[in-house]
Amino acid sequence: MIFRQLFDPTSSTYTYLLGDSDSGEALLIDPVFEHERRDLALLRELGLRLVATLDTHVHADHVTGAWLLKARSGSQILLSEAAGANGADRLLRHGDRVPFGNRSLEARATPGHTSGCMSYVLDNQSMAFTGDALLIRGCGRTDFQQGSAGLLYRSVHEQLLSLPATCLLYPGHDYRGLTVTSVAEERRYNPRLGGDVNEGDFTGYMNHLGLPHPKLMDIAVPANLRCGQPEGGAMAEGSNEGDWAPLTLTFSGIWEIQPAVLAERLAERVTERMNDGTKPLPQVQLLDVREPHEFNDALGHIPGARLLPLQELAQRITELDPEQPLVAICRSGARSAQATVLLRKAGLVRVANLAGGMLRWRAEQLPVEGGLS
Repeated sequence: MIFRQLFDPTSSTYTYLLGDSDSGEALLIDPVFEHERRDLALLRELGLRLVATLDTHVHADHVTGAWLLKARSGSQILLSEAAGANGADRLLRHGDRVPFGNRSLEARATPGHTSGCMSYVLDNQSMAFTGDALLIRGCGRTDFQQGSAGLLYRSVHEQLLSLPATCLLYPGHDYRGLTVTSVAEERRYNPRLGGDVNEGDFTGYMNHLGLPHPKLMDIAVPANLRCGQPEGGAMAEGSNEGDWAPLTLTFSGIWEIQPAVLAERLAERVTERMNDGTKPLPQVQLLDVREPHEFNDALGHIPGARLLPLQELAQRITELDPEQPLVAICRSGARSAQATVLLRKAGLVRVANLAGGMLRWRAEQLPVEGGLS
């Protein structure tokens, strides 16, 4: 099984990816709207196909990425029937199983933080994903969204702390940088729910927390009751990242253009399609960031490329046109990837790295100047 734990620093939310390496099918638990590109990039790089997203509850501190991921990849949206949300493809009840390839998750109703909380337990009970029902040495609040301290106490003890002692527990959030705990640890050390704490102790504690409501609650809850779909059903407003060519976002956060795509883009006449009023595609700046002696070495360079070594880039960014798309180029794609980071920090938006650099460009027998034929 393939497993990854991802993090949103704004809301301190954990997103979990589980994949079956044999079938290539994968699930995402608690995806965040703003990280749709990151999540799809990771799935693509791992060779996985997203079959479903699962939310542990209707979140109050961030908007789920479920709807957006469905729009981009065709994945199904799953969450608890008790959550009361619209737009899900499958509403889960206690005991339901969610398959992905040869593996599956068991849905366990764990209400109390909200009335629709659901935890997910891996088929061999080695891992459980607890949302906000059980955090590392803590738990979710119980003072809104039909929360109940008594119900949460019973949910945690009956459905989560009853799992094998070695079962690893992965929470929906952590605000201190902790990533995982275990049933044995929480039974012993959780100050709210472990040790000799009984339901009366827990209820008395939770009913006097006096916490302010989450800042995004008025935005997040209505959106999550639509499974993350923007109001009115419109697709989220896109940026102009890829309006000049098909680009791919890597999991490391680098926008890339494939050699064949760039070659095709360069071959297009920018004056085409003018008669019907279509706006012509903008010219592309080719920026080779290798050293001068490499520009005409055995690999050669792309026709029309401008040499601007990486070590000089920061001081010469003002020489570039910020309105025109730019492709950074080097031998293998490593230095040019760093160049795209520098360029974006400087405010240039339409920037991409040539995937594989000149090595791949030559391997695909695309046009060059200089170098060896």
